[in-house]
Formats: sequence, structure tokens, C-alpha cells
Amino acid sequence: MTDDDGPFREHVRSALADIVLPHAESWEATGKIDRQGWRSLGDRGLLGLAHTGPEFMRSAIFLDELGRTGYAGVRAAIGVHAYMALSYLELFGDDEQRAEYLPAARQGRRIAALAMTEDNAGSDLRNLGTHAEARPDGGYRVTGKKCYVTNGSAADFFVTLVRTASAAPTSRVLSQASLLLIDANLPGITRQEQPLLGWRSADACTVEFAGVPVPPGRLLGRPGQALVQLMKALDLERLIAGLLAVGGIGYCLELLRAFVREHRIGDSPMGAKQAIRQQVAELDCDFELVRQYALHAARQQCLGRLDTRTASILKVKSTELAVTAAQQCLMCHGARGYRQDSPVSRLYRDAIGGTIAGGVGALLRDMIYELG
Repeated sequence: MTDDDGPFREHVRSALADIVLPHAESWEATGKIDRQGWRSLGDRGLLGLAHTGPEFMRSAIFLDELGRTGYAGVRAAIGVHAYMALSYLELFGDDEQRAEYLPAARQGRRIAALAMTEDNAGSDLRNLGTHAEARPDGGYRVTGKKCYVTNGSAADFFVTLVRTASAAPTSRVLSQASLLLIDANLPGITRQEQPLLGWRSADACTVEFAGVPVPPGRLLGRPGQALVQLMKALDLERLIAGLLAVGGIGYCLELLRAFVREHRIGDSPMGAKQAIRQQVAELDCDFELVRQYALHAARQQCLGRLDTRTASILKVKSTELAVTAAQQCLMCHGARGYRQDSPVSRLYRDAIGGTIAGGVGALLRDMIYELG
């Protein structure tokens, strides 16, 4: 993304070729990245890259290359752990919390997950049901159930959205909500796999908290501050999702270009057909525009200027272009691309997941309009 990114990009590409690509199919089959994979990523320094400042451009390069592996489940798991979950600790954790959790997480020795969504509280969190009852010792007793928790079965701790007020939920429930760090080894936590259509190595689970005794010192920031915290962290989350999607589009277009040049229809390659050439060219045009906007958004994050509108635009346009590219790639490959073991079919079933996580396009478009 810059003139001098070559050596670091090569380092990332080499590390992912060693750590991810030989094992990605196995992780897809088992539904999660194994412990050695996490540790290897940490050993190569890929789980502790900067979230802010000029060094964030290294994160942007890493996320782009991670997207180019072609495994959206892997990239979702790593993105949630290394950026989305840990950002809450970096932004809102105190010195003791950061010292306890961040070093091991950056080394891949402790895996992080976000426990935010519930069956009746997804994009609209007014029905948030997970409740944290204050205890006399300053801790909490947590009861509730979360769903679609990436890294759910492997997680060593959860950044968890809870209702800390004693009153029943109201339309102002987020003014009663807080974020808690909940260690996964506490009694009363049960986890169950929640298989998805795609993102098969993302380790999606339901996580139930049945009177879980959370000790003192696990509240992130002050009680009742979750709305402010979420709004700040979601900008980074959508930027991360957009950068990963851009890498995924790049991988998809490489597959598509290679296929239309090599596959022959009669005596000519498929790419000799004017309709095919124009379809691929149109995707190339859209990809270049989105890629440049991603670079702009990454630079804004480096400068501390990333805003909700920019992050949302990138997330919407990149993830939707990923769907369009995957559809076109599948149509060109025909039946061979529709096989379950085809990388093209994996791209197709994975692409739609990116348009859902972090806010669906319709809701983000409303926000973009209001912020315009």
C-alpha cells in the first residue's frame, strides 16, 4: 500500500504460506484454527500489530494478505482475536487488565472472542438480555446466552456485553449496559458449536453463562458506558472487515483471471469472448476503486481521523463487491466451481457472511445517509 511496504509484505506472505495455507483445509474441517496455528502466528509477530498510528499501515498490509489466503473463516477468526476483541482492551482496559491479557493474546497463548450478539439482540440491542448482577465483593454474577461467537470454543476469555443495571430492560437498555472480561474457565459457562453456511473455520458458537461468578476488576471502563465504547470500537471493526474483504476480492479476481485465460471454449480461451472480458474488466474497475478507498480509510486510521461514515462506506462496498466477484467467478467456472471441494464454491458461500457481520448493508446505508 506504500512504496516501501515490499519487505514487510513479503514477510507476511511467507509467514501465512508457512502457517495458514498448509493447514487451512484441516481447520475448515475441524471448524477452528488449532492451538499451534495461533502460537505460530504469535511467534511471527502477526497478532500484535498496531491498531493505531503510522504503524497501522503494517496491519493494513497484513489484513490484505490474510484476505488473499482465500479462507474467510480463518481471516474472521484472526481479525476478531487480534483486532476486534483486543481493541476493547487497548481502548478501555486499565493497566492491570492490559498487562494480564494483552501479552499472552499477542503471543497466541490466550485466544479472545467477542460475546455481543443474542438471538433477540443483534443489530438492535434494545432487547439485550444477558444480565450481570453486582456482588458485594465488587464482582458480578452473569446470566445469559450469546450466539454467533467467533472463536467460541477456543476462546480463553470473552469481551462480553452485559446489562449491569438492576432495572428491567427498557428502550434505553444501552445506557444500562457495560463490557466485562469473562475468563472462559469460570464455572457456569457452556459452549456449543453453531455451524454456519460459510466461514467454517471461524469457530462460531453459542455461549451460555449460567450464574458465572466474575471476579472484581473485570469491568472495562465504567458501568453503563457500553454504547460509547461500542460506537468507537465498531469503526475499527468495520475498517478491519473492509480490509479483509479487499484482500479476499483480490484473491477471487486472481482465480477468475487465471481461469478465463486458461479455459478454452472451442479453439479460443474463454477470455476471448467480449462479454467475459467486459465482465472481468468491470470487476477490475470496481476493485481498484474500493482498494483505493480502503487505502484512504487505513491512512485515516493512522492519523487518528477514521470516522464512522468512512468505515461504514468501506465495509458496505467491499463486502458487497466480494459477493459480486464470487458470483461471477462461480458462473465462469460452471459446474466445476459448484463442487463442494472447489475453492470457488468456498468463496461463494463465504462472501455473504461478510455483508452480515459488523452490520448489514441496509442499516449501514441509513447511518451513512444520516452522517452525510
